[in-house]
Amino acid sequence: MIPAMAISLGQGAGPLRGVRVVELASIGPGPHACMLLADLGADVIRVDRPGGNVLGGGPHDVLTRGRPSVALDLKDPRAVETVLDLAEGADLLVEGMRPGAAERLGIGPEECHARNPRLVYGRMTGWGQDGPLARSAGHDLNYIAVAGVLFGLGQDRDRPHFPANLLGDFGGGSTYLVIGLLAALVEARGSGRGQVVDAAIVDGTAHLNAMGTAFLAAGLPADRRVSGLLDGGVPWYDVYETADGRHMSVAPLESQFYAEFLRLLDLPVDEVPDRDDFSRLGELRRLFAARFRERTQAEWVEVFEGTDACVAAVIPLTDAVEHPHNKARGTFVDRDGVLQPAPAPRFSRTPAALTTGPSKAGADTREALTAWGIADVDGLLAGGAAVQR
Repeated sequence: MIPAMAISLGQGAGPLRGVRVVELASIGPGPHACMLLADLGADVIRVDRPGGNVLGGGPHDVLTRGRPSVALDLKDPRAVETVLDLAEGADLLVEGMRPGAAERLGIGPEECHARNPRLVYGRMTGWGQDGPLARSAGHDLNYIAVAGVLFGLGQDRDRPHFPANLLGDFGGGSTYLVIGLLAALVEARGSGRGQVVDAAIVDGTAHLNAMGTAFLAAGLPADRRVSGLLDGGVPWYDVYETADGRHMSVAPLESQFYAEFLRLLDLPVDEVPDRDDFSRLGELRRLFAARFRERTQAEWVEVFEGTDACVAAVIPLTDAVEHPHNKARGTFVDRDGVLQPAPAPRFSRTPAALTTGPSKAGADTREALTAWGIADVDGLLAGGAAVQR
């Protein structure tokens, strides 16, 4: 039994202060979800394999920031018992294994709930815990493909394009896992009963695309790219190249913003086709493209920035960290020489904050297990069930 008053490493002062989380280390969306929980003040302990994960970890792996790492050999029954001890004193547990793997190790929902009926057990997978593909391997690109989202991405009619792994892993995956965990936690505090949260990337990505399904239901085309309002199908929601080979994002959807866009673009009124005349969209797009190629990106920024024209420069991450708006808000921070995003969102009374930096697998085993009230940590280390890096 873990003492309720035990405290751990890395706990912040955000709105989740006091919420205790056991993270069974995985890659991608699982760590991202637990980073978010830690940023918001939760007390998260990360259970790593003795050799770490395939991405290596280390000081630049910001997805592992904010919580200590303990290394446990889950093939050892004493390590399994340690995970169950940790679960007994936790509010949330997060795992990202293939369906059935946690059960085979003896740390599935049934075993954990036998020790802690109030525990919310979060499961992060691509396909979900059931269904024909549940036990198949996959990655972000596969999940967003089956969700019907990848097909429509990009402004190339001949092939889809994909936004790295932001949409599936972190949009439809970790974000929905955190929503599910916190919703179930609120319910558990009223009912006294935990439950399993089955967060599947394919489900979350489909849910993110609710507007797309609304367009489909309204009879708008869904079988070709560059045909809708938000996918580059109209010239006033697109990206245009500038004289120096850079680009500007243009998005004045509303009529009043479009009027301001045309005014600042400084085109003769009699040369601009009516945007409601869909037979002239190609002509309108060529007109905008030619105009943007007349000036550099910096010159267009000077024209548009701070206006209601809904135009912004397309900049790489290296420039984004220096952008005046991002600097003013502290959107990016430098912590121990590692540039990284600041915690989000923001709170007026219990601000989220960075606590500890990333830890290598097992770097905090002795200290973190002791802080969580685990008995005979020295014995676990001596017997090889736990490893101190």
